[in-house]
Amino acid sequence: MAIARRRRSTRPIRPSNVYSFDGIVPAIHPSSFVHPNATVTGNVKIGRRVYVGPGASIRGDWGEIIIADGCNVQENCVIHSFPGVTVSLDRNAHIGHGAIIHGAHIGENVLVGMNAVIMDNAHIGNESIIGALTFIPGERKIPNRKVVVGNPARILKNVTDAMLDWKTRGTELYQTLPDACRATMRPEKPAQKKVGSKKRQKQTFKTWKETARRKH
Repeated sequence: MAIARRRRSTRPIRPSNVYSFDGIVPAIHPSSFVHPNATVTGNVKIGRRVYVGPGASIRGDWGEIIIADGCNVQENCVIHSFPGVTVSLDRNAHIGHGAIIHGAHIGENVLVGMNAVIMDNAHIGNESIIGALTFIPGERKIPNRKVVVGNPARILKNVTDAMLDWKTRGTELYQTLPDACRATMRPEKPAQKKVGSKKRQKQTFKTWKETARRKH
């Protein structure tokens, strides 16, 4: 006797937690992907090929938030500001898991590490790397191509060409996620027992430490 198989949904995942505020509706380019468990509210503009992960909160209720082409805002990030202040993420900005951007300007091709906090009217120069757990106080200006670490933040050194290449390739990997999510991510009921598939994801990207070690 044949066992009927559950039909798999072929409809792509679409953002569900997108809200207008005070008559302003978020604008999201169709090439971008906002996870349905992320929340986007009010005066928010999201450009091309942007990835927004689950749990992210992008709250344009009091001020404008501009996320330019090629950025990614990963899981549990918060982007917000004081009233009347614009937050901007320039092209290819890479905001790591759990980071908070409050009323700040993030320059082009910047990496903000996991759980970093960047405060009001701070300005992060292009191609800089902000380490995980770093605290950038309000009004702080970081020049271009600096590695910044610590609480409070201190400039550690310059970003080398090799570091910048590593960061850029990591961001390019995230830029493939919107299409991949639309093509392959579907809501499913969890398996009742261990899945038999032997498929394993390939290691397509390595940590900076591993990458730097191979260069020496």
